[in-house]
Amino acid sequence: MRVYLAELLGMKHYMDVMMLLTKVEHTEAISDEYVTVTDTSFNNVPVRLYVPKRQSEALRRAVIYIHGGGWCLGSATMKPYDIVSRQTAQQLNAMVVSINYRLAPKYHFPTQFDDVYAVVKFFLQHSILEKYSVDASRIAVSGDSAGGNLAAAVTQELLHDPEVKVKLKIQALIYPVLQSLDLNTPSYRENGNMPILSRTLMVRFWSEYFTTDRKLFEAMLSNRHIPSQEAHLFKFVNWSALLPDSLKKNHIYHKPQYGDSSFIKQYPAILDTRTSPLLSEDDKLKGLPLTYVITCMYDVLRDDGFMYVSRLRQAGVQVTHHHYDSTFHGILLLNTLPFDLDIAHHIVEEYLGWLGNNL
Repeated sequence: MRVYLAELLGMKHYMDVMMLLTKVEHTEAISDEYVTVTDTSFNNVPVRLYVPKRQSEALRRAVIYIHGGGWCLGSATMKPYDIVSRQTAQQLNAMVVSINYRLAPKYHFPTQFDDVYAVVKFFLQHSILEKYSVDASRIAVSGDSAGGNLAAAVTQELLHDPEVKVKLKIQALIYPVLQSLDLNTPSYRENGNMPILSRTLMVRFWSEYFTTDRKLFEAMLSNRHIPSQEAHLFKFVNWSALLPDSLKKNHIYHKPQYGDSSFIKQYPAILDTRTSPLLSEDDKLKGLPLTYVITCMYDVLRDDGFMYVSRLRQAGVQVTHHHYDSTFHGILLLNTLPFDLDIAHHIVEEYLGWLGNNL
C-alpha cells in the first residue's frame, strides 16, 4: 500500500520502489572452491558467469539462465539466483550464463527480448563455445516467470534464425508467463489474491512491459484490451480446450469481451509472439527442443504453463511437465533465509536432476 501511495504522490514510480527491495538481495561475484564466478558482458549485455572448477577431459554442458521479475524487477546477482546458478554449475559440471537484461519502466519491449537474444546468439558462436570448452550439442536455456517467457520466446526465434548454426538441446520453463490475451483464465480467477504474484501485479507487469500509460493497465485489468478483429487468436489460449478437466471444474468458458482497437494500434507488441509465445502457429512450434515445464497450483500463471504443454505436445514436441499441487509462484526464490523452504530446495533438486539426466 505504501508503494502505491508513493507513486500516487509522485514520489517514485511503483516499479522503482519495488526494485529497491530486490537490491537488498544483491550478491557480489565471489568464487568458491567449486565454481569461478565473474561479472562480464556478452554483446554489451551484462552477464554473470559460473564456471565449474572440476577438471574433465570432456567438453562441459552449459545453461543460459534468465531471471524473472515481470520484465521490471530482479537481477542475476540476487542471492536466490546466485545460489541456484552455483548449484547448477557444481552439480551438472556445467557453465552457467546468467543474464542481466535491461528492465521496465525505463525500457520497454523489445529491449528485454533483444538483450537476451543478443547474449544467446553471442554465446552460441563456435568460437565462444570453444573458448569456454562447451559442448555445442549440450546447451539449455532456462528461466523463471518472465524469464521463462523470454526463454520460450528466444527458443522459438532461434529455431527459425538462419544465422544461428548451433541449436539448443533443451528449454526449461519455470512457471512461465506466456500470453497476455486472456488474463481471466481459471488460475487468474482462483489465485488473484495470492502472495508474491497477485492478478493485479501480473497485469501491471504486462502493461509496464509495453508502456507506462495507465490506460493500458486499466484495459488489461478489465480483460478488454483485445479488439474483435483479433478474435481468431483466442483459439491459441482457449483454456476450455487446452486445460485438463481437473483445472476446468467450476469454471465456465465465455467468449472474450472485446475492447477498443486503439490499444493494439498503439502497442502491437501485445500480439507479438516474442511477448506471447502461446500465440505462435502450430507449425512454428514443431521442431522446438526437448522441453521441461514447472507449474504451481496456486499461481495465476499456472494455466499458461498447462496450455503451452498441451500445444507443444500437439505439435510433436517432447515435454516433461512437473506440476506442484501445494505451492505458489516464485517458490524458486525462497531458498535462503528468512524464507528458506524445503519445497524450494526440492523443486530445484528435481529441476537439476532432470537437467542432469537430459542435457
